[in-house]
Amino acid sequence: MPFAISPTVITIGLLICSNLFMTFAWYGHLRDLNHKPWLVAAVISWGIALFEYLLQVPANRIGYTVLNLGQLKIIQEVITLSLFVPFSYFYMKEPLKIDYLWAGLCMMGAVYFMFRSKIS
Repeated sequence: MPFAISPTVITIGLLICSNLFMTFAWYGHLRDLNHKPWLVAAVISWGIALFEYLLQVPANRIGYTVLNLGQLKIIQEVITLSLFVPFSYFYMKEPLKIDYLWAGLCMMGAVYFMFRSKIS
């Protein structure tokens, strides 16, 4: 029997990959291209963002077959915060802040409310 991956797992995997590109497109230029004109940074960021959209659009289309729009958005936000914290700490060398913990707890509450109908 072949192994089938659920649409939700595929969606989450694609959104994680998409978000990695998005994070670098949105913020990577602040470290690596801060000495270049903003237009150069924008063009490079757009190039990186293309890969984000090549993953994000199919992720949302696949996810929308089993999740509603609010659930897709909350999944994306949780992934964003989950990747942004290590990105800001390891790549951008920003200090860790307790505010990330509080934001994460708020996101857990948002996940609960968006998915509580599937839980019960």
